[in-house]
Amino acid sequence: MSSDSAETFLTQDAYDRLAAEYERLSTTGREEIAKRIEIAREEGDLKENGGYHAAKDEQGKQEARIRTLAQLLKESVVGEAPEADGIVRSGTVVTAVVAGGEEVFLLGSREIAAGSELDVYSEASPLGAAILGLAEGATTTYTAPNGREISVEIVSVATYTGQ
Repeated sequence: MSSDSAETFLTQDAYDRLAAEYERLSTTGREEIAKRIEIAREEGDLKENGGYHAAKDEQGKQEARIRTLAQLLKESVVGEAPEADGIVRSGTVVTAVVAGGEEVFLLGSREIAAGSELDVYSEASPLGAAILGLAEGATTTYTAPNGREISVEIVSVATYTGQ
């Protein structure tokens, strides 16, 4: 898996769960929301129809989730978590000293860690982008969204076991 592409690692379980959600939302989910909109539309004046506006808002959120899922499923690499080899990769558990405090987190999509207690940082996040490809013992800095420079030292890289 190359570290400079937009692909995201997903376990087979995570991929299957997301594919099922995508299928449900893009079929029966769309039908259900369309029915709710039609029922609300039949209630009359759309300017003051709270049910109609709520259903339209929900439809927009649902369509955004469908687009997100489609993109994630298209760009994902499905399989077992990569075996840790001392290099920070998508799908590995990283122990790092971040701004002086030790943190343990999964680097990858939060969709992988559903049900896990692990914090998750995306490869596209400032921290994730800064450490992707680094080896154990490496140090770097990154610029946080608030403009502060944050120091990071990679302590260890472990194989993600789903917990």
